[in-house]
Amino acid sequence: MPVEPLRTVEAPTADRQWVDWAVARLHADARRSADTHLLRLPVSTGSPVDIYVKDESTHPTGSLKHRLARSLFLYAICNGDIGRGSTVVEASSGSTAISEAYFARLVGLPFVAVVARSTSPGKIALIEREGGRCEFVDSAGEVYDAARRFADELGGHYLDQFTNAERATDWRGNNNIAESIFDQLAAEPHPVPAWIVVGAGTGGTSATIGRYLRYRGYATRLAVVDPEGSAFLPAYAGEASRSSGSRIEGIGRPRVEPSFLPQLVDRMIGVPDAASVAAMQFLAGRIGVRAGPSTGTNIYGALRLACELHEHGLSGSIVTLMCDRSDRYDTTFGNDRWLHEQGIDPAPYREVLEKAWSALTWKG
Repeated sequence: MPVEPLRTVEAPTADRQWVDWAVARLHADARRSADTHLLRLPVSTGSPVDIYVKDESTHPTGSLKHRLARSLFLYAICNGDIGRGSTVVEASSGSTAISEAYFARLVGLPFVAVVARSTSPGKIALIEREGGRCEFVDSAGEVYDAARRFADELGGHYLDQFTNAERATDWRGNNNIAESIFDQLAAEPHPVPAWIVVGAGTGGTSATIGRYLRYRGYATRLAVVDPEGSAFLPAYAGEASRSSGSRIEGIGRPRVEPSFLPQLVDRMIGVPDAASVAAMQFLAGRIGVRAGPSTGTNIYGALRLACELHEHGLSGSIVTLMCDRSDRYDTTFGNDRWLHEQGIDPAPYREVLEKAWSALTWKG
């Protein structure tokens, strides 16, 4: 019998030349950007607990989401999901979209951000400054379906940070945020922290850190702080998994996002919005660190854990994140009139913060 010819089917020719160019552009941009600083906070003199803040606001796009946006673009490009001329669409509360607009412009692609109308005007202006276009919906819970619809209508690609955050980042290393934290702590008195404290928006940061701790065998525990209205903490406690969503932009969601992996979290701490604002104001007034409200949430939780260590006679270090700067919130969380209209009164939490800062004692 004659030998049958080998059957082969070639895929449509992908524009590998553009892919190679785009990935090279992203790598070159990363090389131009130094790692972010790890700041040691000057808590009470002689304190047995050191608190560090990793200042993610120093990224070119001014927030923690810069790392995620770069990973999402690399993931989508290398998967073949976006190519030359693709329109990129994202659902966002603002900061991720700012960073994604930056990377879209870097590789010459149009970008559309679907955001809630409540998103701060400062963030909207930054998205547009980076060349992005904003489409508005009435609430945070509407962004997902609207982003999918726009991507379909435009023949584009929905990046879907809320699903892909935990899989797009290389959690084993490759200069992810967890690896960077431990490298920067190497010469400190407590190089393996007792706790790392983060918020959850997509859940990607907590997933990356939680996996890395296990991969490297560190005893460090992971705490996730959660603001009012978020679905994460109730779901973690085995309660309802949907809620109204958070006023603290960047963290807290109206649903439990696919990238949030609760099995990697050792503890969750609920933080009132007024406490987040009080900590944001405390940082600015006490040490001149002008951070946004999600950083306030982080600091409030970190101080609570520092007091617990001290109360149990333990020493160690705690690391948390500065997510972005306060100037993005000048008309909202940085505005006393707006806070009053929202019913947010930070005054009751100032004494709690002062006591925790000066004596590592929790009053509350």
